[in-house]
Amino acid sequence: MQPETLTEASVKDLLAKLSRLQAEIAKVIVGQTTTVEEMLVAFLAGGHCLLEGVPGLAKTLMVRTLSQALDLSFQRIQFTPDLMPTDIIGTEILEEDHATGKRFFKFNRGPLFANIVLADEINRTPPKTQAALLEAMQEFSVTYAGQTYDLGKPFFILATQNPIEQAGTYPLPEAQLDRFLLYIRIFYPSEQEEFEVLSNTTGSRRAKVNPVIGGQEIVALQGLVREVTVSDDLIRYVTRLVRSTRPAETPLDYVKEWVRWGAGPRAGQALILTAKARALIKGRFAVTMEDLQTMALPVLRHRVLINFRADADGITPDDVVREMLRLVERPKSGIR
Repeated sequence: MQPETLTEASVKDLLAKLSRLQAEIAKVIVGQTTTVEEMLVAFLAGGHCLLEGVPGLAKTLMVRTLSQALDLSFQRIQFTPDLMPTDIIGTEILEEDHATGKRFFKFNRGPLFANIVLADEINRTPPKTQAALLEAMQEFSVTYAGQTYDLGKPFFILATQNPIEQAGTYPLPEAQLDRFLLYIRIFYPSEQEEFEVLSNTTGSRRAKVNPVIGGQEIVALQGLVREVTVSDDLIRYVTRLVRSTRPAETPLDYVKEWVRWGAGPRAGQALILTAKARALIKGRFAVTMEDLQTMALPVLRHRVLINFRADADGITPDDVVREMLRLVERPKSGIR
């Protein structure tokens, strides 16, 4: 199912399924609408997510529910200090052909060979295993013993990390963080949402999540995202915004004072693609300023590196991005 072969009726059907998808997830996940929407945006844009939140905020449940509603294969990998690359990629095992008696090596696929992979506590595993995962994210394939194995499509990795427990962790380097399309922060629920969570999860009733969209339809939607239009004025705005994060190029004193290193061109690509995906989720085929401004934080927060002075003064990357959204000149063409 390619975008150019989709009819108007089939496009409407796909967009309607996106709304139903969010409704199915809401059966289990109370609140967290922004987080769920950002995950769907990343999925439709063909990228991967890093989720950060304290324990108990339903990160694993959220990912599992998403996979059930999407009718896709799901694997959860618990990252630990002793996890090796072969534990996630797979390994060769020696088998014997009972008819001929000959022995041969057969590649036994690891848990990475799934449509949706939850990499739980990615910062608890050494860099060697992190690198194996990130190679799969970038190339959509893995290599073992000189042989390349393609991963199925769609392929979506959600990695989680705990922001408050840093003992025995291996923080992801900035260059590896840049491989994640979005860096999503999950916060505590509101009082009413927490009341609903306690009411819904301490009884005998369990909500059933029905599959809404299949793999081929997701691939079609990912192709459709690329067809969403974005004006030259908005592309120029994204260019200014991303370039303004770089201390050596920015006209903003605020950035020069607090930022050590800015975002690269991949940030601009990510911002435009995720804005396109958000527009499609909202039923639109053109990107607006609202789409760009909404996606700026999860796109840029891990690509803007603050300096030591900012860290000492309590200035966060989110603070920098919000200030840039306020200061960088917007298009004057009347685009919302």
